[in-house]
Amino acid sequence: MNEITASGNTVEEAVDSALKQLNTRKAQVEVTVIDEGKKGFLGVFGSKPAVVKVKKKPDPISTGKNYLQDIANNMNVDVDIEAKADGKTISYHFQGEHLAILIGKRGQTLNALQYLAGLAINKNHDEYYTVMTDAENYRSRRKESVEGLALKMADRAVRTHKKVVLDPMPAFERKIVHHILQTRHDVTTQSQGKDPRRSIVIHPVSK
Repeated sequence: MNEITASGNTVEEAVDSALKQLNTRKAQVEVTVIDEGKKGFLGVFGSKPAVVKVKKKPDPISTGKNYLQDIANNMNVDVDIEAKADGKTISYHFQGEHLAILIGKRGQTLNALQYLAGLAINKNHDEYYTVMTDAENYRSRRKESVEGLALKMADRAVRTHKKVVLDPMPAFERKIVHHILQTRHDVTTQSQGKDPRRSIVIHPVSK
């Protein structure tokens, strides 16, 4: 049961009654007041109960999974989607064949799917959820690639005594660069620009 109409002496009582019957919390439902009710004379004569319609909000995990499944189907890619939640982070892992289509060049399609799924989930929920998408363990392989690139470009900055500007990256990849280079004392990192063209600048440190 995802929706119920309930009544009570007040709107609050009607909502509480509906929440108990749905076995959920107020943050997880949408409330529509059908009738605010009326106390009546001496609180009895002519009184009218308050009536509300309470509907459960879509489950965020299912919302994202269904959204991504629809996109994959429209792209004619047959996939299974494994969903996991860790607090306010929801991860979706694509499994199947022809996943390169969902990954795209440098993970651009995968990043776009991640962004769109986040929008689909958060537009219907008061709490904010972070969404991660992955296929064929691309994220871990990409992490190693980004770390290698960061170290290589840092060496170039030190060798040439000139700053090096990396290609635009999504936020989580920029975080990888900042993290891998923060232990080095011969370079500093700085983000510049605005998404989706935001990038990292590696500066050599003068001795």
